[in-house]
Amino acid sequence: MTQNVLKAVKKAKEQSKPRNFTQSMDMIINVRDLDVKKPENRFNEEVTLPNGRGKDVKIGVIADGELIVQAKDAGVDLVINKADLEELGKDRKAAKELVNSIDFFVAQADMMPLVGRFLGPILGPRNKMPKPVPANIKLEPLLERLKNTVKVGIKQQPSIQIIVGSQDMTDEEIAENIETVLTILDRQLDKGRNQIKSMFIKTTMGPTVRAI
Repeated sequence: MTQNVLKAVKKAKEQSKPRNFTQSMDMIINVRDLDVKKPENRFNEEVTLPNGRGKDVKIGVIADGELIVQAKDAGVDLVINKADLEELGKDRKAAKELVNSIDFFVAQADMMPLVGRFLGPILGPRNKMPKPVPANIKLEPLLERLKNTVKVGIKQQPSIQIIVGSQDMTDEEIAENIETVLTILDRQLDKGRNQIKSMFIKTTMGPTVRAI
């Protein structure tokens, strides 16, 4: 399968027209014989790609005190304190725009009840509920890991589409990232990757190339 994946990655790059930005490399997987109406067949898992996403990830930190200082020092895209939470709870439109602009949220554990109260109805359906962390955590290692993380899951349809790198990464790096994602399917699906009906590789705006 690895050779097929490598060939598909290379072909997807070759068939993609030049753009004035670095395109992501996406993987699309369709799964056979999976009844997504059954809760046990749905899953959502975070995967750290060994070679990174190749694209910037936007992270928001919801915290107070020392964690806010750490978050600002780390240069995260968004910092939210208790007062901000309350304001967002009053402005649903602003809250939706903010949540849509961030890939991952981290929240101080003792603030999770407030997060649930003010932002839960918006974060939940978008599968962006924050990762709770203790107030005394060293934030930097977690933030670095999140920058290389993607969410692999099946919810309403038996299919998955995720970023597995960027077009300026080597074919081998992208293929290794894809293999890491496939190990999740080996664990989550009854027949593992043998349950894959089809798999395609593409750049953000390029045509799909079949790998399986």
